[in-house]
Amino acid sequence: MGRKRRNDEREREEVADVRDAPGCPPPLCSSRVLYPSTSVELIVDALQSGWRLDLFLAHHFPDYSRVHLRRVITAGGTRVDDMGGKPSYRLKPGQRVQVSLPELPREAPRAENIPLEILYEDDWLIVVNKPPGMVVHPARGHWSGTLAGALQFHFGGKLSTLGGPTRPGIVHRLDRDTSGVILVAKNDVAHGKLAAQFETRAIEKEYFAIVVGSPDRDRDVIDSPIGVHPQQREKMAIRRDSAVSRPAHTFYEVVERFDGFAALAVRPKTGRTHQIRVHLGHIGCPVLCDRQYGGRDQLTRGEIRRDPRDATVLLNRQALHARQLRFAHPETGNPLTIEALLSEDLAAVLDELRQYRKAPG
Repeated sequence: MGRKRRNDEREREEVADVRDAPGCPPPLCSSRVLYPSTSVELIVDALQSGWRLDLFLAHHFPDYSRVHLRRVITAGGTRVDDMGGKPSYRLKPGQRVQVSLPELPREAPRAENIPLEILYEDDWLIVVNKPPGMVVHPARGHWSGTLAGALQFHFGGKLSTLGGPTRPGIVHRLDRDTSGVILVAKNDVAHGKLAAQFETRAIEKEYFAIVVGSPDRDRDVIDSPIGVHPQQREKMAIRRDSAVSRPAHTFYEVVERFDGFAALAVRPKTGRTHQIRVHLGHIGCPVLCDRQYGGRDQLTRGEIRRDPRDATVLLNRQALHARQLRFAHPETGNPLTIEALLSEDLAAVLDELRQYRKAPG
């Protein structure tokens, strides 16, 4: 028992080392699940030298448990340089790892009677104004209260299936704390056509953001590549010298300036993870109450009014709202523009800024 306990402890330490290893390549499939008989070849990076085979696969396929991956390896579903391997096999830089993973069993989200604000609906699609704090689809730690669960309740089997059973009708996503417009497809043809518009960047997205500080320019394009943060794997960062970075372009325009804050219209030209939040932080104007990239997660009324006695919380999530989508209707091809009004919390912050933080001069 003592030897087993020591081995378990050593493996837990290795898992932590893998997750925290600076500069290691990002997961291949952070949210995508391979279909049956799909084979993928991976090359071992220099920073992954000495990693166990099972940990290497767990890094690239986080949707699969290590127990499941060990079974795949033991059953011969993985080959290293065209040879079989054990879960504990230590990898060397440049080795080729071939893996065939079965599809994970998935269950549809549980239908939940959660009210939804429908901005538009016809036989092909639905457009929802997602409230802040709502996760789009079920994930670890967020099995209830999701948009997917609400859609199951209100629309049942009238949604597309291309996203899989856990994402009925969902064409794209918004961060949990970002409110605003999100598209939902009612059939697979609509889903495919809308997804193609996202892929080719034919869909125009506009966000509203309140930022800390005020940009030097009234409008500008931020052109800086984004990749996984070298130390904090749950974050993204500007990485100009990284092979795994991807080009990212964000246009912004100042709508209103205040004393210490600004309201922006933001139009991302690419769709990188956390792109707007990373880019605005990069120019020194992080999104207000963005805990990950701005260092704070709430704003009180007293801070705006400069009254330390007033601890009333006005905002406790990032001040980012998907305000508008412009796209071609999947059936007719006619242009559609859908807008979502600001949520109550952002509207309240804006009212306070206009009253108590007018721009000097």
